[in-house]
Amino acid sequence: MTQRRLDEDDALEDFAHREITLDGVSKVVHVAGAGPAVIVLSEMPGISPHVARFSRWVRDAGLTVYMPSLFGRDGAVAHADEGAAVFRRACVSAEFRAFAGRDGGNRSSPVTHWLRSLARLAHQECGGPGVGAIGMCWTGNFALSMMLEPAMLAPVLSQPSLPLDDPGGIEISPEEIAAVRQRLDSEDLSVLAFRFQGDRFCRAERFAAYAEALGERFVARVLPDTAANTEVPSFFAQHVPTPHSVVTAHLIDEAGQPTLAARDEILAFLVRRLVEPRASAPNPRHAK
Repeated sequence: MTQRRLDEDDALEDFAHREITLDGVSKVVHVAGAGPAVIVLSEMPGISPHVARFSRWVRDAGLTVYMPSLFGRDGAVAHADEGAAVFRRACVSAEFRAFAGRDGGNRSSPVTHWLRSLARLAHQECGGPGVGAIGMCWTGNFALSMMLEPAMLAPVLSQPSLPLDDPGGIEISPEEIAAVRQRLDSEDLSVLAFRFQGDRFCRAERFAAYAEALGERFVARVLPDTAANTEVPSFFAQHVPTPHSVVTAHLIDEAGQPTLAARDEILAFLVRRLVEPRASAPNPRHAK
């Protein structure tokens, strides 16, 4: 993959920019690659050059990336003032449940319904055994809610941060999490999750709640704070005071780094679930 500057806006010129309408709602989705589909959900404050870099890594692993624009300015460096404005708008948006509210921290954000439809469409367009998804930060738990779509096979949760005011909230209803657990057990699937040990937005209580709900199907990885990159865009420097973004802003792109190992584990997980079953399937022309 061509090395790109991460401190300059990314034109995303190597993605197809599609306007996709599902359930009566239209969103721009940036698409690149070939092979089974993976939905890459950006962290706050949007599709930054770091998020785009991760999507290109997924693409180069032999997968098709669908990267929906959910908030922010696509391709923009995460500057402090602009990012803070995006965050404030998202907090009051009807698409997201930033706060627990009266009914607690266990109800999915409305946008996950649209994302499940996107996963269904991506599977139809790309084929393969199913679809993967990774959510980050604000969208971290969305990949789990997307497991209510049968095409979803490989969910990754990176520093899931909602609801902001309930450290143990998992932003999915008891009925939905029970349905997800049943799927994981019956289809022998798992959920891969990452966080930094000292992350204030995704704390140990949240991972404990996931583990209680999903049992051994929840595979958690907790990275030491010392593994985080300290040279980050101004949004993170001013508004994210702890190590947080495992595979984007706080990733150190050097051999032997724990964050790079996390990236490699995610890519291997997606390939194992989505590419290898197709490669090892018998040719129907020769099947008895």
